[in-house]
Amino acid sequence: MENTPNKPYSVLLYYCYAQISNPEEYREEHHLFCVENNIRGRIIISDEGLNGTVSGLIEDCEKYMAYIHADPRFAKTEFKIDYHETHTFAKIHVRYKPEIVHSSLRHLDPNVKTGKHLEPEEFKKMKDQEDVVILDVRSNYEHELGRFKNAITLDIDNFRDFPDKVKELEHLKNKKVLTYCTGGIKCEKASAFLLEQGFEDVYQLHGGIIKYGMEAGGEDFEGKCYVFDNRIAVEVNKVNPTIVSKCHVCGTASDRMVNCANPSCNEHLAICEACGWELDGACSPECKEHPEKRPYDGTGYYQKNTNGYNPYKGLHRKPSKELIQKLHGESTHSCV
Repeated sequence: MENTPNKPYSVLLYYCYAQISNPEEYREEHHLFCVENNIRGRIIISDEGLNGTVSGLIEDCEKYMAYIHADPRFAKTEFKIDYHETHTFAKIHVRYKPEIVHSSLRHLDPNVKTGKHLEPEEFKKMKDQEDVVILDVRSNYEHELGRFKNAITLDIDNFRDFPDKVKELEHLKNKKVLTYCTGGIKCEKASAFLLEQGFEDVYQLHGGIIKYGMEAGGEDFEGKCYVFDNRIAVEVNKVNPTIVSKCHVCGTASDRMVNCANPSCNEHLAICEACGWELDGACSPECKEHPEKRPYDGTGYYQKNTNGYNPYKGLHRKPSKELIQKLHGESTHSCV
């Protein structure tokens, strides 16, 4: 994972649990700020906070972080910052949703009770102790690509399935449970739920796999980390890297993530280069023969058509003079 600013674009990963009493109004303000500053990505606004991954020129991302921190509700937001040659998103989407990560655990507030936060070096020191278990709270396609050595993984397709799987962990209630995910957001709710279910010694990797790679070298994280932007997968481990994923077609070791060329399938899978060419970008002979199969260029990534994309579409109002002033930095908030 590259963490030195020798590339012109930043990639920001962040979340913040904080009450937003006017989420729809704030969604429009937030969206307009992104448009004005050429920020692209996926952002969720909810009554319970913010969750986003965005990209932009380094100076534009600096403005974006200052904009977030200038709002007292989000002053504590921590950004994981990586660098890239270009935008890692084609569009900007700022959406309202009931939760900032779909968990089916809306009654839990991580600001009230959650697992103890471990900084990357603390996690690194604890993870191999005898009374410790490491729990991956991510979905199958994520932990199949990469996971911590000796981690327990759960057979879940979506994080909302996590609560139903906790009953399988009853035998671990006398252990120290160290949870982890990509950037930390899922662990806030997962560790809180474990505490609610009677687990007494619960921790979470603060900043997730991404921060662990940046600050602790990524030691013992095996494979790559799945990310939710155009990069699809990023390297984490600079100490003892290895490959744990296998080609979906032939079973050989491969961490080359692609989208199936059949848009009706579109699964994110590990497919080695040889099988990629043999199946023309598809994940199976059936998908190869699909009449809508997309042309394969060897990358397995298919940029969505942005022709006619209007970043202002869906806005219910034009920016007011007051809002325009705010977007251009004439705000009464002080930056943290």
